[in-house]
Amino acid sequence: MAVTLADVAARAGVSSATVSRVLSGDYPVAGTTRSRVLRAVAELEYVVDGPASALAAASSDLLGILVNDIADPFFGIVAGAVQGELDSGTDDRVPRRLAVVCNTGGSPERELTYLTLLQRQRAAAIVLTGGAVEDPAHRASLAARLRRLAAGGTRIVLCGRPPLDPLEPDATAMPGPDAEAAAIPGPDCEPDARPVAAARGRSARRAARGAVLTVAFDNHGGAHALTAHLLALGHRHIGYVAGPSERTTTRHRLAGHRAALAAHGAAGPDRAERLTVHAGGYDRSCGYRGAVELLRRAPETTAVLAANDTVALGVCAALRDAGLRVPQDVSVAGFDDLPFSADAAPGLTTVRLPLQEAGAVAGQLALGTRPAPPGGTTTMPHALVVRASTAVPRAGA
Repeated sequence: MAVTLADVAARAGVSSATVSRVLSGDYPVAGTTRSRVLRAVAELEYVVDGPASALAAASSDLLGILVNDIADPFFGIVAGAVQGELDSGTDDRVPRRLAVVCNTGGSPERELTYLTLLQRQRAAAIVLTGGAVEDPAHRASLAARLRRLAAGGTRIVLCGRPPLDPLEPDATAMPGPDAEAAAIPGPDCEPDARPVAAARGRSARRAARGAVLTVAFDNHGGAHALTAHLLALGHRHIGYVAGPSERTTTRHRLAGHRAALAAHGAAGPDRAERLTVHAGGYDRSCGYRGAVELLRRAPETTAVLAANDTVALGVCAALRDAGLRVPQDVSVAGFDDLPFSADAAPGLTTVRLPLQEAGAVAGQLALGTRPAPPGGTTTMPHALVVRASTAVPRAGA
């Protein structure tokens, strides 16, 4: 016989209404009561009727994770870390969530479609990963979708992309799991304090609406550090195989690279443009094609920065096929420090982004187990990782 809501209430020693409040997560319930109810749910293996609950409640138990390419290790690591926060929580006052990974394939239209579908499912939270498309029309449509979702109570976290335009509504106060419990006075509280505490709880929940938080990477600073490293080795003919031109990640990394060149007087704008190839993607084949084009434009190139580590592998392959050695003839550097970078031959010099940590932070913000950062944005640190793929330029270069 199926376990009912009344069975859970009896086991926890509370009313059925209290069980409903705990499971919906949208009403203030004392922390000890919430723990007792969730323990009873686990012991009885009670399963909530998901569709019916979603229709009746302000949100469901879904957490959406949007990625550009699930086969790309960058997105796999971030998405896995977000989902890991759903499984590793020890606070039984936080409702369990079901992660749904949505693979957009880099399509702006598909990104908007998934957001609409998640809105229909009343998703409790959504994490959008990777660089944003800079097309003004898409940016406006995306901001409108996110505003509607946030206004409906869905927690929105941007991970690895810039924050929304500051002119757009963006309340950054987002209460954690203790906010409601703290708003409930104990048995010794004065009676007049109860309405005040309840009002505070409602205010905290309203403050969560409209919140769009950001976990950002310092792509500009990372690319600047890589270029400075190559300049310090003595390179002056440094090519750049960039990612898709319409992505914010590409723009920020390219800007950091060119800022370092300008600071060292290594290349003017025209020469920097000639030494830059937009390969069209972030995969190995784009790196290969980009390196072939770069060598055609500038055969004097002694070093190549790649859009990411995967692109760098394609660059290395193209150089080998052209009879050039890495790093004896041409140095190569990547970005991200993906797991294979240390095992490449030679080991790949790169910039390490804390992808696992960033995904975990995004997951905590999405669950409300981590307080919102000041200003709504937290920027993760980067680190230059020097390996064997970069060296001083060849003699006479």
